[in-house]
Amino acid sequence: MKVYKFPFSIAYADTDAGGIVYHGRYIEIAERARMDILRGIKFPDGDVGFVVRDLSIRYIKPLFLGDAFIVETTVVKLGAASLSVEQKFVKDGEICAILSGTAAYIGANMMPKRIPDIVAAPFKE
Repeated sequence: MKVYKFPFSIAYADTDAGGIVYHGRYIEIAERARMDILRGIKFPDGDVGFVVRDLSIRYIKPLFLGDAFIVETTVVKLGAASLSVEQKFVKDGEICAILSGTAAYIGANMMPKRIPDIVAAPFKE
């Protein structure tokens, strides 16, 4: 499977008073990495697109103020109306956290619908 790489550096706003990345920021950083993958994909008019249905995170090693790392995103399952990903936060070759999640594809009527071929095509490569 293709691995999408998203570089990121930790700023002061990402940390708690001790300089450790706040646990909730991992979700926001992962979202930026997912949005980067979707950049350039033309969604059909009116469709909402992908909406997160579930997430889980395993924290392995903390990240700190000033750390530079890569979010490695892999599409682990492309369903008819959903997309499941695994996102690894990797610093200097070490995995610091792993986020697993599934997003449903939502149409203009706010209901799940089959992912259009034009949207699914990049994930089938």
